[in-house]
Amino acid sequence: MNYTKKEFEGELTVVVFPLLKLLKKSPEQTAQLLGEYLLNTEFVKDFNVVKGFLNLSFTDEFFLSEFAKSIQDKQGLVTLAATKEEVILEYSSPNTNKPLHLGHIRNNLLGYSVAEILKAAGRKVVKTQIINDRGIHICKSMVAWQKFADGSTPASTGLKGDKLVGDYYVKFDQQYKKEIAELIAQGKEEKQAEAQAPIMLEARQMLKDWEAGKEQVVELWKTMNSWVYAGFDQTYERLGVDFDKLYYESNTYLTGKQLVEQGLEKGVFYRREDGSVWCDLTSDGLDEKLVLRADGTAVYMTQDIGTAVLRFQDYPSATHQIYTVGNEQDYHFKVLFLILQKLGFEKAKNNYHLSYGMMELPSGKMKSREGTVVDADDLMQEMIDTARQTTEELGKLDDMADAEKQTLYAQIGLGALKYFILKVDPKKKMLFNPEESIDFNGNTAPFIQYTHARVCSIARRAADLGLTDHFDAAKVQLDSSEKAVLTLLFSYVETLSEAAKNYSPALIANYLYDLAKTYNQFYQSVSILREENKDAQTFRLQLSEMTAFVIQEGFKLLGIQSPQRM
Repeated sequence: MNYTKKEFEGELTVVVFPLLKLLKKSPEQTAQLLGEYLLNTEFVKDFNVVKGFLNLSFTDEFFLSEFAKSIQDKQGLVTLAATKEEVILEYSSPNTNKPLHLGHIRNNLLGYSVAEILKAAGRKVVKTQIINDRGIHICKSMVAWQKFADGSTPASTGLKGDKLVGDYYVKFDQQYKKEIAELIAQGKEEKQAEAQAPIMLEARQMLKDWEAGKEQVVELWKTMNSWVYAGFDQTYERLGVDFDKLYYESNTYLTGKQLVEQGLEKGVFYRREDGSVWCDLTSDGLDEKLVLRADGTAVYMTQDIGTAVLRFQDYPSATHQIYTVGNEQDYHFKVLFLILQKLGFEKAKNNYHLSYGMMELPSGKMKSREGTVVDADDLMQEMIDTARQTTEELGKLDDMADAEKQTLYAQIGLGALKYFILKVDPKKKMLFNPEESIDFNGNTAPFIQYTHARVCSIARRAADLGLTDHFDAAKVQLDSSEKAVLTLLFSYVETLSEAAKNYSPALIANYLYDLAKTYNQFYQSVSILREENKDAQTFRLQLSEMTAFVIQEGFKLLGIQSPQRM
């Protein structure tokens, strides 16, 4: 069965094609026979046949009895039964050479939301991140700080630590380009100049010194990373995401190097004449992959092998790992999962790359090293400021205390940001437009939040009237708009199941928009507080409150708050 499409009459549709061999009749005849049979049951009142599809209409008694069950078991309306499945879900995974930006926001929101959806669908989820705290990019920021910072710190500059370090990552690139240009002017080829630029040579030497444990380098690394972590924590808190377990590349790459040595002994890897170590995957339809450089330093694959194995060791009951990483790394994860299987980790065949499209702005792509990224903190503040301006223009909060207003602006602004990103299928590339995201009409969080606030307002007014919370179903005759809302409420768990199966918050987001839109049509079609039939009035109040409850629960899965007043 499927829920009937809006252009057809009915609530549920039965696809009869699987029954054709059994009955040896045409699709239309089969659907007609089944429809006539179901008319004799208690809850089917009518049907219509469209080719091989049987559309069923149900009685008021059916809707009201199911609604009564939902009132008694509200959690059953929005969650699925627990399973034994445990998954490890990675998201965020930043580098400690720069602050979080717009791309990180999509990653964090997607990973966090999928984790919450899986939990609501009955899975146990471990939310993790691997912090990329070592490597040449981190050394670039460190070298530039040594050369240009004159001892400046977050405390002395007033900058968040991640922003301060990110500024020196940009300064490195500026100096690097300058030195390349100078070497080319001296007659060097471009590739030669890139390899011989003094500042790059310093960064590569610093990486070797760090891996060798040189005390001065390690201390600077610890200090600068601590600045970045403090900055990250502030951004995560404002964004509303969290983690159960943190892994650090500076630890996991060592495990990776050990596993490479073990793989060499097993014949999984081979060593070339220059000393570098590779994995030949050509017989599997892939390429040869470097897993250890000639100088013995690790690459990203080394670290990822170590991280994956450490996670399986830490969570032995986990069935698989999910990696929230952009689609430019699709090939990387095919290689990683295959290497892990060759090393004997069979669970890796169930691993999943939650691949997502890149985010762009109207101005085009962003580049961290050139300083043209959209900073995550700045974007969040811009969204809150826009929410303040838009809300004040509506003029409905004049009697609200200032502290409450500030909280509301954050709920609306951040909700708009999250929803605009999550309503798009993860696999699609998207263009982020802040102005569109905060519109109070259309498929946006503010529109859905306003619907929730409207129900809360109705509930407050109803409380003043002293209405009862019980209605006699026999005295309630359902309007088509009420049935439409009920049908959507009953379909939430199916949407949740599909969202968990497809790792897609977009299914939840667009469901909530449909629910809010359908509720508003109901609100415009019938009277609630002025209804003279007290049983119908009570039912409509409860229908409204259940709608608000489902919006609130669905929004929680997206990391969005539901204001009671707007």
